Amino acid sequence: MIDPNDSFLVGRLKSIKYALRGTWILITTEDSVKVQLSFGVLVTILGFYFGISSTEWMMQTLVIGMVLVAESANTAIEKIADFVNPEYHKQIEVIKDVAAGAPSFAAFAAIVICGIIYVPRVIALF
Repeated sequence: MIDPNDSFLVGRLKSIKYALRGTWILITTEDSVKVQLSFGVLVTILGFYFGISSTEWMMQTLVIGMVLVAESANTAIEKIADFVNPEYHKQIEVIKDVAAGAPSFAAFAAIVICGIIYVPRVIALF
């Protein structure tokens, strides 16, 4: 919560604390985030193994972040929907399904980028 008596610096430090707490909650409670983080670690290891370029590192880091942001937003929307209406409701189902589409788009883009980076390198191994 924002305290109007906090200085600018104190407010920013509290924001960082809340963001880190939210990140920890996501990492420790959400299976989809755990899976996406695992893929992120895997492609990071592959990046070191194959010695990808700076541009490829930037693209890879961007899509890893994009997928995690989409997963986080999806989780937040689902939690809000469940809080607003814990019972089954057709409109809530549609809202949650649409929210789940965001990580799908992001994951598809990540797969394409990682394919562009790694498929030629894997083929070159054979």
